[in-house]
Amino acid sequence: MKTLVFVYGTLKRGGENHGWIERQRFVAEARTLPLYRLYDLGGYPGMVRVPQQGLSIEGEVWEVDETGLAKLDILEDTEGGEYERVPVPMLGDFAGRYVEGYIYLRSIEDRRDVGACW
Repeated sequence: MKTLVFVYGTLKRGGENHGWIERQRFVAEARTLPLYRLYDLGGYPGMVRVPQQGLSIEGEVWEVDETGLAKLDILEDTEGGEYERVPVPMLGDFAGRYVEGYIYLRSIEDRRDVGACW
């Protein structure tokens, strides 16, 4: 089974962690609904849900197999509670389609808001 995954930071093409996803299939550049903001976590971003002042986050959608998804969950430390993989509402060609992405779960206090693009 393959899952569509939205990436917005170091996993994107050219990003520092792209090697974790490069063997999967790139689908397209994409944007979320304006429900999120990105915060600088010290070399990588965290996407946080902020419905009242959210932005449309820029990123990429990838088709990822089960093995790849398990690897991404390790990178994003879903078991340790840093990120959670959840459905992410999208704009454009992905509107209404099931796409997952990683939401940052820890405190963003004293973290720099970097807006919509990493």
